[in-house]
Amino acid sequence: MKIHNKRLFIKGLLYDAIGMVSVAIPLIGPFLDIIWAPYAASKMSEMYPGKKGKVASVLVFLEEILPGTDVIPSFTLMYLYTYVWKKNKAPQPRVIEVESY
Repeated sequence: MKIHNKRLFIKGLLYDAIGMVSVAIPLIGPFLDIIWAPYAASKMSEMYPGKKGKVASVLVFLEEILPGTDVIPSFTLMYLYTYVWKKNKAPQPRVIEVESY
C-alpha cells in the first residue's frame, strides 16, 4: 500500500468514526446528522474524484441522513472498493504481424 493510500484509509476511518458518534448521543445525535451529512458527502467527493466519487458522495449523504444507518462504514467501504476489491485489468498485448520485404 502506498503512503497516499494509507493516509486516505486513515482519513476514511476517522470520518466513519465521526459519523458513528451521533448514534451514541441520544437526543442531539439525529440533529448532528443534518450538519454532518452534507459535510461527509463533500469530503467523499474530494477524496474520490470522478464519477465514482459523485456516486459515493450521494450514498454517504443518504447513509448519514437516514436514521439507523450511521453504523455503515461508507468511507472504508469506498476505500476497499477503490484499492482492494476493484482489479484494474491491464490491457492485453496485441500481436501485429508485419511483412518484411
